[in-house]
Amino acid sequence: MLNKKIFGNIGENSACEFLKQKGYKILDRNYVWNKNEIDIIAEDEKERQIVFVEVKTRNTDYFIQPFEAVDFKKQKAIIKVANAYIRSRNIDLEARFDVVSIIITENGEQTIEHITAAFEPYLAF
Repeated sequence: MLNKKIFGNIGENSACEFLKQKGYKILDRNYVWNKNEIDIIAEDEKERQIVFVEVKTRNTDYFIQPFEAVDFKKQKAIIKVANAYIRSRNIDLEARFDVVSIIITENGEQTIEHITAAFEPYLAF
């Protein structure tokens, strides 16, 4: 089994390729602000939205689906980083929060699920 970081990078690379094939423009990867990170920042040019993407990669969905690991605490952190990114780059696009869930089997087969608008930003932190 690969270490967690390498395994996660494989998933993020696959997610980027998947999103590019869907017409998304990748703007940034692994953007860090205040010790929190967003895996992928993309532009959905068709919808004219900036999309903040959390990638969850697992080798099984036996216990939970990968996307289920994006709990309220993780959502809150992503929203804060997204807000900082938007402000620092003076972006004037509607924001959306997606999750890409990837399962990679032992033989390397991948199942990718893209959940658009997986969660909404909350007003109160």
